[in-house]
Amino acid sequence: MKDAPLLEKYTVILHQNIGARPELIVKKDDILRKGQLLATPGGFVSVPVHSPTSGRVGALCEIPGPSGVKVQALEILSDGSDLPDNSLEPFPDWENQAPDILKKRIADAGIVGMGGAAFPTHVKLSPPPDKKIDTLILNGAECEPYLNADCRLMIERPEAVLEGAAIVARILGVKNIFAGIEANKPEAIAAMKEKASKYNVNIVPLRVRYPQGGEKQLIYAVTGRKTPAGGLPMDVGCVVQNVATAAAVMEAVKEGKPLIERITTVTGNAVVNPGNWRFRIGTPLSKALELSGGVKYSPGKIILGGPMMGFAQKSLDVTLMKNSSGIVLLDRDEISLFTSQACIRCGRCIDVCPMNILPGPLSVMVESEDFGLAEQYHAMDCIECGSCSYVCPSFRPLVQHFRRAKAEINARRRKAKS
Repeated sequence: MKDAPLLEKYTVILHQNIGARPELIVKKDDILRKGQLLATPGGFVSVPVHSPTSGRVGALCEIPGPSGVKVQALEILSDGSDLPDNSLEPFPDWENQAPDILKKRIADAGIVGMGGAAFPTHVKLSPPPDKKIDTLILNGAECEPYLNADCRLMIERPEAVLEGAAIVARILGVKNIFAGIEANKPEAIAAMKEKASKYNVNIVPLRVRYPQGGEKQLIYAVTGRKTPAGGLPMDVGCVVQNVATAAAVMEAVKEGKPLIERITTVTGNAVVNPGNWRFRIGTPLSKALELSGGVKYSPGKIILGGPMMGFAQKSLDVTLMKNSSGIVLLDRDEISLFTSQACIRCGRCIDVCPMNILPGPLSVMVESEDFGLAEQYHAMDCIECGSCSYVCPSFRPLVQHFRRAKAEINARRRKAKS
């Protein structure tokens, strides 16, 4: 794992969480310190955004976002000194801090789920009073092909992960702490086991099976509990946190560091020096690849995230966010061009769906824009793992259909509430 050098400019995407858009509080030419607030939460389900370095505010601009649409971003022009803000007081004695204070610190540090979802962590740690949580599960499965950022983190910094888990357990008031790690990561399992007893964490080696890292799949693998359709982990007394999120919690609480950097895998045959890097948010894909030695030849596809759940990129101006787990370059012989065809009702998508929904029929509902029926048939339960698209002989864009369905259903729900 390498630390990326300080860049002259970062372009920070302002909306980096599921939920409300943060509100910009700085203006052009404002002087900044590393970790200083750029934007405050836009509501409870929202998190702040902090400056990745010291310097001054450049232009407010629009750049290509990870999903292909333009997003609002802020240029941060480095002064080269990397002077810290230090506005978050470290809590080295976090064991003596009240759970609400620890939870507020997590919110103030802008921590989100770093496994991909980017759901605000403080919200996840605020279950309703009627939901009794008794188990915390660390997600170290990292089941996507090509990615191993979480694996390197567990090998090189197991105590950061485990202490973060202990802090989360204190907030939740739970004693049962598990870390689920797939069995093809023996070094990570050994490193975590060596330190686990100090923090009362049970390490659980898991069968190598995609998508083992899905919350509901992980809960079942570790505890045997089945999360009901349409339900959440808290419905079965569990909270799941990614291992990188746990390490970020430790840094926020014990060291007073906001979430301004993350470990990202840069890999593929075309990459000169593939590996894992600690990049700051706002780093362009072009710079990340440059730091990795550049590319030997033009790849067939560049994916932000993993090959199953990530997004193909058409621009290297896209910048890394809090949930950017990987930059994967696929060769031309690793991808195929195809034209989507009509569903032939073969049932292969149903056989592989880990959520036991009906991907084929659901996709037809989406094509017909019958989103009400799609909701009845549990479109919202899709975890977008891509297994159905992978096996479909008709090359149907099933995951894209379900992403659209969920967006339409959520929009209708918001409209109904207003």
